[in-house]
Amino acid sequence: MHKFEVWAPRAQKVSVQVEGVFHPMQRAAEKNRLGWWEATVEDAGPGSDYGFSLDDGDVLPDPRSPAQPYGVNGLSRLVNHDEFKWTDGHWQARPLSSAIIYELHIGTFSPEGTFAGAMQKLDHLVSLGVTHLELMPVNEFAGDWGWGYDGVDLFAPQHSYGTPDDLKRLVDACHKKNLAVLLDVVYNHLGPAGNYLNDFGPYFTDAYHTPWGSAVNLDDKGSYEARRFFADNALMWLRDYHFDGLRLDAVHAFEDHSAEHFLEQLASEVEALEAQLGRHFVLIAESDLNDPRVIKSRDAGGFGIDAQWSDDLHHALHSVLTGEQEGYYEDFGTLEQLATALQDAYVYKGDYSEHRQRRHGRRPAVEISGHRFLAYSQNHDQVGNRATGERLAHLVDTGRQKIAAAIVLTSPFIPMLFQGEEFSASSPFQYFTNHNKELGANISEGRRKEFAAFGWKPEDVPDPQDSETFCRSKLNWNEVSQGAHAEMLAWYKRLIELRKRTGALTDGHLDEVEANYSDESSWLVMKRRRVEVVCNLGEPCQEIPVQTSAREVICSAENWKLDKESMQLPADAVAILVE
Repeated sequence: MHKFEVWAPRAQKVSVQVEGVFHPMQRAAEKNRLGWWEATVEDAGPGSDYGFSLDDGDVLPDPRSPAQPYGVNGLSRLVNHDEFKWTDGHWQARPLSSAIIYELHIGTFSPEGTFAGAMQKLDHLVSLGVTHLELMPVNEFAGDWGWGYDGVDLFAPQHSYGTPDDLKRLVDACHKKNLAVLLDVVYNHLGPAGNYLNDFGPYFTDAYHTPWGSAVNLDDKGSYEARRFFADNALMWLRDYHFDGLRLDAVHAFEDHSAEHFLEQLASEVEALEAQLGRHFVLIAESDLNDPRVIKSRDAGGFGIDAQWSDDLHHALHSVLTGEQEGYYEDFGTLEQLATALQDAYVYKGDYSEHRQRRHGRRPAVEISGHRFLAYSQNHDQVGNRATGERLAHLVDTGRQKIAAAIVLTSPFIPMLFQGEEFSASSPFQYFTNHNKELGANISEGRRKEFAAFGWKPEDVPDPQDSETFCRSKLNWNEVSQGAHAEMLAWYKRLIELRKRTGALTDGHLDEVEANYSDESSWLVMKRRRVEVVCNLGEPCQEIPVQTSAREVICSAENWKLDKESMQLPADAVAILVE
């Protein structure tokens, strides 16, 4: 027996089809459930396939479908989350402040490209020193491969990755190995293929324009149930799949002028679930606003999100290392900006942005802990949204890659790595999709036109619809023990081990970060109490002033020399001095 429920306020008639048989649904009687329809079907249960028909129309998948074994256009399948036998009853995630986060994409992380395949690589991550995995979106999206940011069935794990139980086994296995698991969720838009939400109700509004069309309805008529849809989805991942936190995609794209912003509502409800279950949860936002309100506590008038990605640090570091000045990198490129990012997190705090042609950001009223920001030299966006998906390893030499790793892993922020960077993976991470022929052709053409404006020849831009684009983005695990790849892996392991045993590096107090630099000579020194990070991005073997009397020196190159007040360091090298 199962009670089916669906929100369809505009329909005059709703029925549920279960295993080929239609059952009429009735309007819910409760006043607080306006627009809801319900029906109890005696012979329905876990494993039953079903869908809803509105006003005698086609059978559509459930907006809250727990599984889509036939893809985004197929029937939904019932799942009983209580049947899974968890073994993590005493699990508790480490504090985010002590995290080493590793972002991965299920489809390209392992040869199998599945939840089960990812389980086979967990020992590598444990050996590396990772504490938290961050999975790119795993909710159902169109086709058998994709990034997951065009998902449409937000409550259902992607069928090509495995079953709902396979995802639970992955999370359970991670917890056994003392790895927390975060999930990337997308609430600012849905994909174009298989998106039936608007057939059911006002999940979107034309009151605002977004890059994806109509905005998600967070403050217009019918927004109460639309907000519930997204909030309930977040709670489901934490409660039923035992995720330890969520990464919220592009929250700057939310259009919400309610007295209680959706982010504030979500933070409050997650806090309530945390108290109910006795487990620690975290919320991490991707925000392009440079607005401290996102990560300020609700008591102080903020939204109460635990941390946010730090694109200013990435852009400042990337532009210095590569010399790139195209697109949003035109706002960066100096060591002064990199020093500012390391000391303040935000580079733009109400300053004029040439790229945006307006002032951008806001200065925090009080100092914010570095633990509120994630630091990274690479992530899926910054690699995958390049025309050919080049990693940092394709753009700079080994020395500069090691500098990037050292700055991220000794910064006052929470470090995050992108899959494969720890062994300087040779495979790119390109944009790939598996849509139907017509939509796929439009996406391929749009991708070529987008990069043609930046000077790329259309024939040089990989076709997102070509299966080879997906296949070449898979990690080559044979590289891990080979030559320069093994050398890079040893470097990352050493830096992570140093961070974990050195209190000065896990301290989030930004007022104790001192960054000195010379744009003319291209060197930068970051001092963090008893640790000094010395970077030479300029001439061979130049002398750089230091303050630390070191008992331990970790250097990416040979032929260095340390005197009382200076260090001679080869070009494209970094040294970490520990008192």
